[in-house]
Amino acid sequence: MSAQVWTRPDLSRQPHLKDLNDSLHELRLNAGLPSARGIRDRIGKDTQNFYIVNHQAILDVFQKPDLPQLARLDLIVRALSEIARHDEDATADRFDGLWKLAASEAVTQAHTGVPDDATAQDEDAEDDAPGDLSLEPLKALIINAAQSLWDDKDALRVFLGVVRRSEGFAKMADALEEHRPANATFYGVQSHEFSVANSSARSELVALHRILRTHRLKNRWSFTDMEHETRISAHRWIRWYTLDELPDREALIAFSNAARLQLEDRTMMLGLWNAARENLGWRARLEALPSSIGFDEAWEMRPSTASRLWVLAGVGGDPLAAHGPDLATGTVPAFTIAGPAGSGRSTALTTVARSLMAGGVRILLIAPRPSPLRALAGQGSVMGCIDRKDFERREVEEALDTATREDPVVIVMDDAEVLADSGASSVLRHLLLHGFDEGTALVAAGEEQALDQSLKWLSELTKAHRGLLLAPQVPTSGRLIGSASVRLSSVSDRSAPGRGWLHLGEGTLLAVAVPRSS
Repeated sequence: MSAQVWTRPDLSRQPHLKDLNDSLHELRLNAGLPSARGIRDRIGKDTQNFYIVNHQAILDVFQKPDLPQLARLDLIVRALSEIARHDEDATADRFDGLWKLAASEAVTQAHTGVPDDATAQDEDAEDDAPGDLSLEPLKALIINAAQSLWDDKDALRVFLGVVRRSEGFAKMADALEEHRPANATFYGVQSHEFSVANSSARSELVALHRILRTHRLKNRWSFTDMEHETRISAHRWIRWYTLDELPDREALIAFSNAARLQLEDRTMMLGLWNAARENLGWRARLEALPSSIGFDEAWEMRPSTASRLWVLAGVGGDPLAAHGPDLATGTVPAFTIAGPAGSGRSTALTTVARSLMAGGVRILLIAPRPSPLRALAGQGSVMGCIDRKDFERREVEEALDTATREDPVVIVMDDAEVLADSGASSVLRHLLLHGFDEGTALVAAGEEQALDQSLKWLSELTKAHRGLLLAPQVPTSGRLIGSASVRLSSVSDRSAPGRGWLHLGEGTLLAVAVPRSS
């Protein structure tokens, strides 16, 4: 059979979809005008020997005036690119962009009710029809688009954001979800975009939304009803329901008054709001920190009155300044750096070591596992580096015996949890008890949970009541650095490595960024 040029649909009112369709026909032309069955064969069969896309579905993509499924379009584009010897990935990316423009265009036109000629002729008749018949095809369009974008989470988020902001969304949500708010399955996909996302205030937001939902259903309010009752727009209520955002306090008060909540429910709701705002504040303080800062720049920010045993732990505050403990003062001559793997723990410890070296303080490095700390061996005032777990007590004693209050020695230790049963345990415990008198101190870094569970000499570290906590894993992690009274709710929040909470024994936590070690 000779090659055929296929009929193109009339897409004059949908310029983005027309661009997509025209580009697809042009790609087929470049591939030598293969037949639908030829494209089908190129795409191939699945494991059960069925064609992945049948030839009629391929014809529909080219000839129907509808937005094609993105996954199906991608298969066709890649098959044609292979035949035409084009860059397959680059061509697929170009069509992906064209499809997204066409999808946004389709949603916008559906919301604004752009009619075709046949629809315009029957407009008066539709006014008498029960319900809003345009809602179902609009919902179907959104389902189709969302499912096609399911593997591209960023594109899905953008697309659903456009949908929510479109005119008429509140009306559609009321009509299709009359007795409950839009939820995770509203668009036919299990999308976290339509549930409360994991955040530093997840538990509070979930509980707050539960109270709102309970009384909304009790009063049988639609989003439009909520707008009338509270004077807060339906779009804002929908946004608060579907995004990880905290409602305005004034909106909650208006809802409480409209729903005539009992004092107990009103108090609980506002209490949850206060807790959520505080916990979101933890995250905001981390995000306000500089994304990157070098050691030299941070070192210039140190206090002018800093002693030789002052160490740089991080930069933070407003105005931005360098912060850290003075190992010559406090309750115990120690400082703890805790965090999971990949949190920037070793980088923070290296920064501490470099600040001590900058002050001419003698340091003994202990790194039983591979660590950036080992790279400092042989430099400046570094007395030595113990790079194994099974070292002897005398190796530490020999360094500490030379310490005086005028010429101190500080042990800088990485992966401290590995050394809980070290042969030098008694020496290290003695240091924590008598270091101020003998001119010795310890800075130890380790895995958060392992340090927290240790009953060996490591448990003495908490008596210093100061430390740096990176990416805390549980709300009670603050006790490791002496701030057990402060509940860290921003747990499991995978912030950028090298950002954490500094406690210097004063009862407050400071968000800091750890300088780069190089």
